[in-house]
Amino acid sequence: MIQIPDLVSECIFKAVRSSGKGGQHVNKVSTKIELYFTPQDSQLLSDQQKNLLYQKLNHLMNEEGTIRITSDAHRSQKQNKEEAIEKLNQLILKALTPKKRRIKTKTPKSVKEKRIKDKKVKSTIKEMRKKPGLD
Repeated sequence: MIQIPDLVSECIFKAVRSSGKGGQHVNKVSTKIELYFTPQDSQLLSDQQKNLLYQKLNHLMNEEGTIRITSDAHRSQKQNKEEAIEKLNQLILKALTPKKRRIKTKTPKSVKEKRIKDKKVKSTIKEMRKKPGLD
């Protein structure tokens, strides 16, 4: 398994100004963090893991194959950096965890009987809507 602290050394962090409300504080302090990670350049990932990440996280990658994660939820740069690392951690773990296969099960007999009974009830209700014949 991959150790996330090791992956952090392969990430590029960039501090930028946050958007939105905050007045003077938000205008003079760069607390938003942008994390850039390129799986293809990683020394820690195997080729199989790189391919899996490319397949599952392709929608998050730019033309160069770099994943960009941003965080500006907190007022401190340190907290935003930790949150961005945690987001990357969750993305990678989710992408590399194999999907469980669904086990097919037979429909229970009681469910089939209930469905047939409901159909018959519906049929009789619709039959009652008809005008009576002159027989």
